[in-house]
Amino acid sequence: MVRSSQPPAKPGLAQALSVAPLAEWILAGGPAIFPTDTLPALAALPAAAGQIWALKARPSSKPLILMGAEPETLFAALELPPHPQWLALAERCWPGALTLVLPARGAVVGALQPGVEAADARLGLRIPACERARELLSRTGPLATTSANRSGDLPCLTAAEAAAMFPQVPRLAPLPWPQPSGQGSTVLAWSQAGAWQVLRSGAVMPDLDLFHN
Repeated sequence: MVRSSQPPAKPGLAQALSVAPLAEWILAGGPAIFPTDTLPALAALPAAAGQIWALKARPSSKPLILMGAEPETLFAALELPPHPQWLALAERCWPGALTLVLPARGAVVGALQPGVEAADARLGLRIPACERARELLSRTGPLATTSANRSGDLPCLTAAEAAAMFPQVPRLAPLPWPQPSGQGSTVLAWSQAGAWQVLRSGAVMPDLDLFHN
């Protein structure tokens, strides 16, 4: 999945790149920023996720979200058989502003949650309802993502704000980006008891009564 853990030479200050060259940049190990339906995402390959924490000045104990274009590649990253309830909720709500936090093991969760105990390892998954984002993700495969802001600052909402905050990180063209909602995704976690728990209320809230065991 990962070609390099080190970013290539910088393509230029705050340069806007179309899908193909930006995907090549990411696959070579570089970070990037792209729009989503909620907030713009700061992203990198899972094995290159360390630079996301560095750019945000944020401790690596803060987990990242794995964003992808198709459910199959996201669930495969868990390296665990997907529960029918996970698949049902994903089918109902993806693409969309819903992040599912699920048990996981293996290389990807290790990269996005370094140092976590295996029994506690969980991975947040999401498919954004933004066509441009999904086109990029279909070329790169699932990416480690977080909101485009430095720790403690408000999230960037536009490409111009992202360029000002992260002038060394290329952005997805064309500009301007679609207007995001400005609200984070709803975050649901699968508990050990086999039920959904709301970790954060956000842009959508599915009827969880429809997804009991």
